[in-house]
Amino acid sequence: MSRWTGSWLSGPRAALEPGADSGDGTGQRWKGERLGLPESGPGAVAGTGRRALAVLVDFALSAGVAGLLTYPDLPRNWSLLAWFAITVVAVGFFGFTPGHALFGLRVARVDGAALVGPPRAALRTALIFLVVPAVVWDADGRCLHDKASGTIVIRVR
Repeated sequence: MSRWTGSWLSGPRAALEPGADSGDGTGQRWKGERLGLPESGPGAVAGTGRRALAVLVDFALSAGVAGLLTYPDLPRNWSLLAWFAITVVAVGFFGFTPGHALFGLRVARVDGAALVGPPRAALRTALIFLVVPAVVWDADGRCLHDKASGTIVIRVR
């Protein structure tokens, strides 16, 4: 569905299938081609399904951590704080969360730097919390939170 509709922020060319030419010579054959990423395999842009499953694993882990810290009471909003802390530390210093590691994903900087760093990871995580930046993406498969932080989620296996 996303290939057919594209993203409303990407403009009319986002609705083109990969490889389709819009007539202006800017078409790309796969997600991430303009960024120099391979079409498939390690280093390719991660699919939305893997990314969604990874964030669900992170949410469940955060709820478990918050539940342990607030037992016997329910964690309530402490789960959000646990998720924020786990995500910022994991992405900032290692490039992946536990969910990303489980599904073979990594957050990489577009400029090629090795470390995402805590400031970029905090911005990225805060924007994910708002939900809308995480569900709007461009032709390269980069969501708004990735574009704002200068990152992209790639496959490592």
